[in-house]
Amino acid sequence: MSLFVPKFEESVIVREAEAEVVGRAPTTVRLLADSSSTGGALSTQRVTLTQGADGAKPHWHDHSAEMFFLLDGAADILSGEDVVTAGPGDLVVVPPGKPHAFAAVPGADADLLIVITPGVERFEYFRHLRRIALGEATPESLLEVQELYDNHFLQSAVWDTRRH
Repeated sequence: MSLFVPKFEESVIVREAEAEVVGRAPTTVRLLADSSSTGGALSTQRVTLTQGADGAKPHWHDHSAEMFFLLDGAADILSGEDVVTAGPGDLVVVPPGKPHAFAAVPGADADLLIVITPGVERFEYFRHLRRIALGEATPESLLEVQELYDNHFLQSAVWDTRRH
């Protein structure tokens, strides 16, 4: 096992009022800390989903684990071939290489704190998603940046069956 020691000298403090917000209901993402501000230790955002909204389609990360902590509501989280329903205070950590996805449970809202470690510069990824939502970029353009953001998409029959 190797030990990764992040390199940054000042505490990272992000006030809620100062966090960049990407999107709006049904999917709102608050960009909290990117890898560059934490010396590569982590990237974190808060995702709020309303009324069963999708958070992220099935994907995996080659180099990072992803942690989901449910602040409020109920969320379905894909972890490999299992779909876990999480409630307030529940934690799910998905290891590198394992397919995962998340969404609010149908008919419910979900408020999640998401942490990727070690960190990857992810803020621009979420801005890219906003451009797609606004019609300024195509959904296919995500395939061009999979390596850059260590975000690789795949199909999941388990997820599709559970979500439809």
